[in-house]
Amino acid sequence: MSTMHSILEAMAPEAREALLAHSHQVTFSAGTRIFKERQRAEKFWIIQCGTVDLDTHVPGRRNAVIDTLGYGELLGWSWMFAPYSWHLGATASHDVRALEFDAAAVRELCNEDSAVGRSVSIALAAVIADRLDSARTRLLDLFAPHGSGTPLAYAR
Repeated sequence: MSTMHSILEAMAPEAREALLAHSHQVTFSAGTRIFKERQRAEKFWIIQCGTVDLDTHVPGRRNAVIDTLGYGELLGWSWMFAPYSWHLGATASHDVRALEFDAAAVRELCNEDSAVGRSVSIALAAVIADRLDSARTRLLDLFAPHGSGTPLAYAR
């Protein structure tokens, strides 16, 4: 789970209000497939309650859960970058209530108002950095030799 309480808290108040003007409430029942890998990313969400599993397709096996998102976290960032398709899939693991945003409208808002665009971009960059760090930690947990501690390259 991300250490950031909410992407909205990381934004300037004016940018937060402009972004929220493009949102509406949605719910997803536990087990609902919210999006699939490689589908067009036309929406994104900020989770208000519940949890969502991010997963990836593994040929010949069940989808592998990569991360679980919860309160205040951003679900989806692929909407911001061409070709606007999901890199992972998402399924509600518990009932979810979220704010849903139309990706094209928010991209247009970011292009029209550079302060909002800057604030959204900085908040998204923080989410992406946090997710990359979490993925790195999970990979080390899975593949580093037990008790190896700090990787040798960093120990020098």
